[in-house]
Amino acid sequence: MAAVDPTPALTLPAGFYVDPDQFRVEVEHFFMRKWVCVGRVDDLPARGDFVTRDVGVENLIVVRAEDESIRAFFNVCRHRGTRLCADPSGNTGGSIRCPYHAWTYDLSGRLVGAPHMDAVPGFRQEDWPLARVVVSEWDGHVFINLSGDPAPLSAQLGDLPDRFRSWGMADLRSSERIAYDVAANWKLIIQNYSECLHCPVIHPALNRLSHFLSGENEPAAPGHLGGAMRLRDGIASMTADGTSRRPPLPGLGPEQRRTVQYYAVLPNLLLSLHPDYMMTHLVWPRAVDRTEVVCRWHFHPDALGQPGFDPSDAVSFWDLTNRQDWHVSELSQLGIASRAYRPGPYSARESMLHDFDALILRELGQARPPG
Repeated sequence: MAAVDPTPALTLPAGFYVDPDQFRVEVEHFFMRKWVCVGRVDDLPARGDFVTRDVGVENLIVVRAEDESIRAFFNVCRHRGTRLCADPSGNTGGSIRCPYHAWTYDLSGRLVGAPHMDAVPGFRQEDWPLARVVVSEWDGHVFINLSGDPAPLSAQLGDLPDRFRSWGMADLRSSERIAYDVAANWKLIIQNYSECLHCPVIHPALNRLSHFLSGENEPAAPGHLGGAMRLRDGIASMTADGTSRRPPLPGLGPEQRRTVQYYAVLPNLLLSLHPDYMMTHLVWPRAVDRTEVVCRWHFHPDALGQPGFDPSDAVSFWDLTNRQDWHVSELSQLGIASRAYRPGPYSARESMLHDFDALILRELGQARPPG
């Protein structure tokens, strides 16, 4: 019989949550080299529509090009380095024009106008396109990769495309959005999302709809971790009163209509799939102790098209739940910053959090974590 290791799994040392140098290492590895979700295809319905995104220290333009594809570029003019698009979203009007000296690019990133450069010996417009960023899509979600030559997005997603095909995520449309500024490290956001042992204490309303021990986690994968929780009998969805103003999503079977899928698609997409809608959180690290979290609610077009469509039952429930989560995450951040903090033991039902910690260590090659 194999010996049982009597040493409990411990949380990470404080440096992983309070050390600015450690934070920079993590952002460089997970956000500058991995596939990162930047939004949804329906954010860019028309040619020239764009959004800008801050990823680490970089600012990017994500735009719907003339050929209907989605392109992404560093938001940097090739002339003098000026930021091209200052607004968070909008429409380019067909070209991207620098506000400083009017260098102009088409929606594929080619330089098509460079005032006063015609007399410069050897200057060719084709030599000065915008710096491109690799883009990929998964079922309506848009991902970018800043590494230059990444492995396919499918390698990072693993079995998720097959697992979630029935939800028809590409067909869903965004309806509501709330952005939160959370005074906590980005990993605390993901760890909090990935367990519900705190739900009876922190989320009594949630626990009335779905028992905190109702689900089991799937084995963690290199690119994601998560599992499903069951709705209590008589509960139709995660809403303020447990009912739903919408029919179930059309592709779901009877069993799928009784569960909610909660998955962290690393490093920054928290994907919550309900019987009648999808909720997403995009997690954006801004400092070692600060994270921006953008929460959105997505519904089927048939539901959105109904007279008097009202998503407030889902939005109000999760806005309350989100704020409860952010508050306790901030309390964790404050406690970990204390000189009294020491790594504490995980329970047997917190294996997914320990798996996440192990992934962080493995990816960063830190066998002996900073303490």
